[in-house]
Amino acid sequence: MRADDVARYLQDHPQFFDDYHDLLAQLYVPHPHGGRAISITERQILTLREKAKTLELKLAELLHFGEENDLISTRVHALSIALLTAGSFDAVMLALREQLAEAFAVPHMALRMWNSVLTRDSEVFAPVDEAIRVFANDSREPYCGPVNDLGVLAWFGDAAPAVQSMALIPLRRESRTVGLLALGADDIERFVPDMGTLYLERIGELLGASLIRELG
Repeated sequence: MRADDVARYLQDHPQFFDDYHDLLAQLYVPHPHGGRAISITERQILTLREKAKTLELKLAELLHFGEENDLISTRVHALSIALLTAGSFDAVMLALREQLAEAFAVPHMALRMWNSVLTRDSEVFAPVDEAIRVFANDSREPYCGPVNDLGVLAWFGDAAPAVQSMALIPLRRESRTVGLLALGADDIERFVPDMGTLYLERIGELLGASLIRELG
């Protein structure tokens, strides 16, 4: 009889140890971490303890993620208020820069707008390469990762050499793309391809609505 046959028999006949209950007290198995042999009951207790420890670690991880999400939600809420109360284009830009730098610790920010009814004397309305416009229009979610070859890096000016990773967030009015927000970080691990983009999308929606309010 093979070991698999024994295991299958015990699974198919759970009443076996009811019929041979004295056998449980006589069976010994190796300790999971080596050393002496222990009873099946002790082995079960050790297994349950290990499972409990694994669950505790998982719970701690979930609580940590929950606390992080709460903190980010609070910061996005503060950004929302700052943008809503900004009474002009310049005030929107100032609120955006301050909130990104202070609340989100994003050191570098650049913005380009196009298809606006109104413009301002600002680099925000500088010409944008067609490739960047196509990229922004085709992106279904923000890009996060290392510096790419689109040419957006030049938007950061003198800070460009320090930027190691970036997030590119399309700004839209309904289904029409009207701009692109670029966030730059000195840390290559700050914006990575597999990170969640929900809050970046929310920031893009908030900023887009605030700019459209001021520019049309």
